[in-house]
Amino acid sequence: MTQNTCLSPRLIVPDPDRASAFYQRALGAEQVFCAPAGDDGRPSMIDHRVGGSSFQLSPAVSAWGWLSPDDLGGSAVLLEIEVDDPDATGERMVAHGAEVVIPIENRPYGKRSGRIRDPFGHLWIITGELR
Repeated sequence: MTQNTCLSPRLIVPDPDRASAFYQRALGAEQVFCAPAGDDGRPSMIDHRVGGSSFQLSPAVSAWGWLSPDDLGGSAVLLEIEVDDPDATGERMVAHGAEVVIPIENRPYGKRSGRIRDPFGHLWIITGELR
């Protein structure tokens, strides 16, 4: 493996434009690229940056095997984001339509964390330093 290897998750969602707006408002994500819309009017990929990390959004396309958490009956992946203020991040996500799965609290393993389900079914561990 080379030194400049990078792993970037691609989240499959029903509506990439709506999801992009959510992540920009709730996580402070910056949209850095949006691929042209396909025949169905949805962009095929939207690239975002949050701090030094990146992630992409793409529409659910069952013919390609690109299924959203709703198509699967739940999320098969946990996304973990470490932030300076997990409480504020969790509150922002909830204010924009996410739901608390596990409250953000000080944990015995030395972090303050909890789990949030975003409006598109993806599960996020929001974590940071103890307070």
